[in-house]
Amino acid sequence: MENVKVDRIIFTTALLLLIIVCIPLVVFPKAGADIVKTVFDFITLKFGVVYLWSGVACLGFLFWLSFSKYGNIVLGFEGEKPQFSLYSWVSMLFCAGVATGILYWGTIEWAYYYESPPYGAQPRSFEAIEWASTYGMFHWGLTGWAFYALPTVAIGYFYYIRKVPYMRLSTSCYGILSHHSEGLIGRIIDITFMVGLIGATATSLGLGTPMIAEGLNKLGLSKLCGIESPFWLNVAVVLVVTAIFATTVYIGLEKGIKRLADINMALAIFILIFVLTLGPTIFLLKTGTNSIGIMFQNFIRMSTWTDPMAPSNVPGFVEQWTVFYWAWWIAVGPFMGIFLAEISRGRTIRQIVLGSLLFGSFGCAIYYIILGNYALHLELNNIISVTGIMAEKGAPAAIISVIASLPLSKIILSLFCIVSVIFMATTYNSSSYALASCASSEIKKGQSPARWHRLFWAIALAALPLALMFIQAWKAGEFKRDITSIKSDSQVLIAAEKLEPLQLEVKELPKMEYLDSLKTASLVVSLPLLVVFVLMAVSLAKALKEDDRTASAENLPETKRAT
Repeated sequence: MENVKVDRIIFTTALLLLIIVCIPLVVFPKAGADIVKTVFDFITLKFGVVYLWSGVACLGFLFWLSFSKYGNIVLGFEGEKPQFSLYSWVSMLFCAGVATGILYWGTIEWAYYYESPPYGAQPRSFEAIEWASTYGMFHWGLTGWAFYALPTVAIGYFYYIRKVPYMRLSTSCYGILSHHSEGLIGRIIDITFMVGLIGATATSLGLGTPMIAEGLNKLGLSKLCGIESPFWLNVAVVLVVTAIFATTVYIGLEKGIKRLADINMALAIFILIFVLTLGPTIFLLKTGTNSIGIMFQNFIRMSTWTDPMAPSNVPGFVEQWTVFYWAWWIAVGPFMGIFLAEISRGRTIRQIVLGSLLFGSFGCAIYYIILGNYALHLELNNIISVTGIMAEKGAPAAIISVIASLPLSKIILSLFCIVSVIFMATTYNSSSYALASCASSEIKKGQSPARWHRLFWAIALAALPLALMFIQAWKAGEFKRDITSIKSDSQVLIAAEKLEPLQLEVKELPKMEYLDSLKTASLVVSLPLLVVFVLMAVSLAKALKEDDRTASAENLPETKRAT
């Protein structure tokens, strides 16, 4: 295992780019914050339509692939059966794919749509309620998981069937690039992927950290540990999570990631059943069923809506939400491709595609139906003003307030924080595994990247989130607020949001300034990966047809083959 060599060019270049990005953000925070906003506006406004069509094309290609004759092809070495049980496979797929994002957005995303709904609906209207309980499931549904499944099949096919001796993103383009995938072009693709993955995982950690920190505040653990500064509490959470996933990465895929995912899936299911059973069960089921119907009835419309009548110089609903989500899925997609290709040995293309799309989408929908609609129920029945808490303290405080309203609140909140940490750790486990795989020169059957290599990337992954948190802490200080004197339970990441409360007026989106840096990180790195997604789709289709023709020719009788 330790004899797997490191590709020094890919490793060194990716590390240097990470340093080049992080240091200016820390040294020049004001300039970095200004650049972040400018880049976000430019990409969403100029390339938003491209992202929408990429989602439609990716999903269509996978449906064709899955239901064609190629769907029966087994991705694995000859005669190999699935390495993991269906439960473990789905657990690792889901835990790695959603991170703490599903706990964060699954609980609170509806509130943004409720206040600033799409399609010109009036805020807080009945129509706004229906869209609020529907759009989150769409953003975490079939299209998003399609961005995971395509790299998985493409990388797996060339690694297992074509016997390309390394598991990198460039492997998926071998059908077009051939030996060039091992040269300069291939290295550019792999380095782009690695930087993209670091940016995308920064988004996940940046979302989950303030939520976990808020939970610790609610439970009183932060004061017990003597950490009252919001910024340093966030840093402490990042370091703890980093230590957990670094340890499990060192242990390995089978003992570390698999067991962690199995445990977390069981805990997550328990929380969902608890909320469904002791919460407003009928409301959750009726609202969830209604939302599923609305989503399927409007799926094409939601996939192609560009809001063309909106101002062209200001990012609107589509740019702030759908385009951002597609960019995030694209940025994370190659990492999931490498990770899922590794854990999917012995499964057919059809099993991988449909398993990813259906299990992934269904799992995410359950979170929105149960946690999201439970929070919506609290709002509509004036039990808790979720939107009011968001306006005053920010989204993380609102999420924790929702969870704390449940019976046995201390126990459930503790479990919620544990699940959040494990979700985050599982994602970072698989991310560091993918980074180490990509920066290894050759990985043979039964091998894994060197332990020190995986451990290095596990630690390095925390660098960009910490830099982005520093920016937000500095932005809070720009308003002459002493970071250590903030009285609220919420975090430095949302201090700027507190000083500029959510605008709940018609047609105006809620402020989410603490997410700007994180959202832009995903957008920037996803843009060049769009080109790579096109290359991998064309490359895979070309290789499948070539291999099919070769197999057909070999099966012909000699007389017919000669003619």
